[in-house]
Amino acid sequence: MIVRFGYVAMSTVVGNASPSKTMTFKTFSGLADREAGLRRLETISTENLHNTLRLLRHSLAHDIQVYRFSSKLVPLATHLSLVDWNPFEALREPFAKVGDFVKKHGMRVSFHPDHFTVLSTPRPEVLKSSIRDLEHHMAMFAAMGLDGRAKNNIHIGGAYGDKPLAAERFREVVRNLPEKMKQQLTFENDDKTFNAPETLKVCEDLGIPMVLDIHHQWVNNEGEDPGDLWPRILKTWSTPYAQADSPMNDPLPPKIHASSPKSASDPRGHADHVIVGPLLQFLRQIAPMTERVDVMLEAKLKDGALFALMGDLAKYQGDGVEIVDEASVRITP
Repeated sequence: MIVRFGYVAMSTVVGNASPSKTMTFKTFSGLADREAGLRRLETISTENLHNTLRLLRHSLAHDIQVYRFSSKLVPLATHLSLVDWNPFEALREPFAKVGDFVKKHGMRVSFHPDHFTVLSTPRPEVLKSSIRDLEHHMAMFAAMGLDGRAKNNIHIGGAYGDKPLAAERFREVVRNLPEKMKQQLTFENDDKTFNAPETLKVCEDLGIPMVLDIHHQWVNNEGEDPGDLWPRILKTWSTPYAQADSPMNDPLPPKIHASSPKSASDPRGHADHVIVGPLLQFLRQIAPMTERVDVMLEAKLKDGALFALMGDLAKYQGDGVEIVDEASVRITP
């Protein structure tokens, strides 16, 4: 089984390369010249996209093919007071450069919209803003020229005192989303509410692929072994929505999230690094039934944690682990 590792948005190795620089709405609303303020937002966005391209180049130089974009590339893009602002015309070129690089090098990219994107909500205004946020993420993919292989990963959301009802509300909302939006969705189990079996059932019902977060599963479970769920999770990556725009000879591999608990007193928090043992145990467990898997590392040290994990995995060479390059390994059971 070939395992490719990726990281989230920021780098702790490359200096002064934040793709998430921003301006608060308080600062924006305090400006006397609104048009000048909009141009300033576009300038910040251009810098964020430039830094994103720098990070993609850095990633490729180290064989990293899996990357999650920052959702904050365009500050205040979904703020209700700026609904008349369309930043994409001014940002056409920097978005295109990012997308061209991704396509040229066959990189796997995604977004993880913020926690306020909640489709299980009973509040119409929250649902409206959540869908608007997904539309914005789709617009960013479109500006990059990226198709259904690029995914927006979300949680099911809150239970609101009745988890089965919330799950059914979520299903109904997703069923009514535009087809293109559904093609770019994945669902992930969370660490407090919708656990892995519950999330998997929703994914199976809707034909949407599931991203298994093994850290979340460890702290929020029904006593199940995540390896026992894997055959069903694997099947969710062969549905039409999962493989939208994927060539027959290049289907998207399943994807998991991996991180380690911050401490015994904060088991849900993410540590700086990923502890190799539990992750390697899981990878060995799924290797007999899986050809390829992509692992998004959610450690606080980002790409630094990825490089450290590769160093730890190198210690297992000859014991079912083969280092393929700087960011991928081959696991044999």
